Amino acid sequence: MGGFKLLSLAALASSTLAAPLEERAKQPKSFFKGIGNSTWVIGNDVWNVTQNLQYANKLWYRGKDRVGQAVGHYVSYNGAASDLKWLSASVVDEGTDWINIKFSAAEGDMHWVIYDGLHGSYQYFVNHALPTLGEFRTLWRLDNVSFPNARTNVKDGPLPALAEYAISTNVQDETWQKPDGTFLTKYDWSSNVRDNDFHGVYGEEVGSWYLNPGKDYFNGDHLKQELFVHRESKTGDAVQLNMIHGTHYQAVSRDVFADGKVWGPWLWYLNDGSKEDAASRAAQEESAWPYKWYNDKAYQSRGKVQGRLLLSDGRPAAGAAVFLSDNNNSTISTLDQGKDFYYTAYADANGKFSFKDVRTGSYALQAWGNGGAISDVITNFTQNNVEIRKGDTTNLKDLTWKVTDKSKRIFQIGAFDRKTDGFALADPGKPFEHGRISKAPGNLTYTVGSSTDKDWYFGQSALGTWSVNFPAPKTTAASKLTVSLAGFSQGSSCDILLNDVKIGNITSASLLNSQDTYRGATRNGEWRLLEFPVGAETFKNATNKLDIKVTRTTQWRGWLWDSLVLDQI
Repeated sequence: MGGFKLLSLAALASSTLAAPLEERAKQPKSFFKGIGNSTWVIGNDVWNVTQNLQYANKLWYRGKDRVGQAVGHYVSYNGAASDLKWLSASVVDEGTDWINIKFSAAEGDMHWVIYDGLHGSYQYFVNHALPTLGEFRTLWRLDNVSFPNARTNVKDGPLPALAEYAISTNVQDETWQKPDGTFLTKYDWSSNVRDNDFHGVYGEEVGSWYLNPGKDYFNGDHLKQELFVHRESKTGDAVQLNMIHGTHYQAVSRDVFADGKVWGPWLWYLNDGSKEDAASRAAQEESAWPYKWYNDKAYQSRGKVQGRLLLSDGRPAAGAAVFLSDNNNSTISTLDQGKDFYYTAYADANGKFSFKDVRTGSYALQAWGNGGAISDVITNFTQNNVEIRKGDTTNLKDLTWKVTDKSKRIFQIGAFDRKTDGFALADPGKPFEHGRISKAPGNLTYTVGSSTDKDWYFGQSALGTWSVNFPAPKTTAASKLTVSLAGFSQGSSCDILLNDVKIGNITSASLLNSQDTYRGATRNGEWRLLEFPVGAETFKNATNKLDIKVTRTTQWRGWLWDSLVLDQI
């Protein structure tokens, strides 16, 4: 690697000395050098990378090759079988202190924008012919000695030692049970995409980080989760993922992308392993977004939108989750949308919301309850044809969100927020833990009026019956049971009975698999809303009983609870 380093810098120096003095003063120090056989060396005076047909298998930084025996950097879709192959590479633009290098594959172009003296590189990808897909990622697989630790916004510490896998038993997809009974799984290193400030791998000498300001090119809504880092279980590589279109906790997320669709730019950042420095740089990048240096007309064409959400009963929609999504798309959930660009916000205490730096175009504005003051709201809000114009503010003013009549509510368990917060074993500070759902009991009784949310568990999977005892309604009327699930993994099913009369079910026959509970998600996965009619004749004039009876179970598979609501209609 040292030879490549000297070759690249020497070649750069010789070309510079051959130029006139006036041109030499304007040329960047960052470099690009083709050395034949689909191999290129790129970098600056701080680092350099050797890129081959598929993999960048050398990274020279702080006096050492930081890839070593690992795989290196690559771009892939729908698994490792579809790693992109770079057919050509060239400098397509440059300034006095930067160069823009384009690596072209049949599917699209990967750009590295390298500034002189920058520890790392800005990167972005331009689509040309990606197939319909779910997973699309860039990533580094790095030397496990240089990078023994990893960090996301919810987990920080040593990656598992490779030796731990050898003494553990593989029990499912990238998950092992250790001799002491605890679990080793890469999915512990997942987090919500929109909440993650920065992530990467690091050691005592070096850190490698992804800083993704803006995040409008990621698929999904506020609760979109992804895997960020992990230890490769077969080789020990430290894996740093950039899942720019991911599907790890989703049921259906397959999109067709327009030619020219751009992911990024983001900053791949190198330092001495300091998390404090990485945090500072992440904040700096966030304040600089959208980047003024990125010369793309569509990227630079942005506007604002603002408004206020008022519930039909007169309350402000305080704290509501607000989402700019695909326009006129009622068939794909907000979590599964991913072909374009997406923006998330939360309403303030008065129901006011705003989005800035939104790409121009037509959007749908969607909103839903996020607990708190509107935890009883079980309906959603949608307004299509929201137009964003360059340099302008779209003022939607007051928007009325139709809600149900609270006076007709018989009972509610759990805040309506698409999450498990508030239930037994729920822990927002530790949203991933393999096997936690197995700790929930098979049988429990909840009594309306005396039990609390803490008497209901975050997830259900074990054979048995969860019963809700509630007093007779003051008047007898047809009703509706609303079952709000924060996630669902196929393999377990239940019947729902009111006073021993079956009124509905939760089953794999009607719900797609979103892979959440068996991959250790405990706070949320993909939200599902089920509604079941209840005839007036089903109620008793004495204590009534609603049973959720699990009739089929598969280990670690089941559902995450958001809320259970019974309303008269």
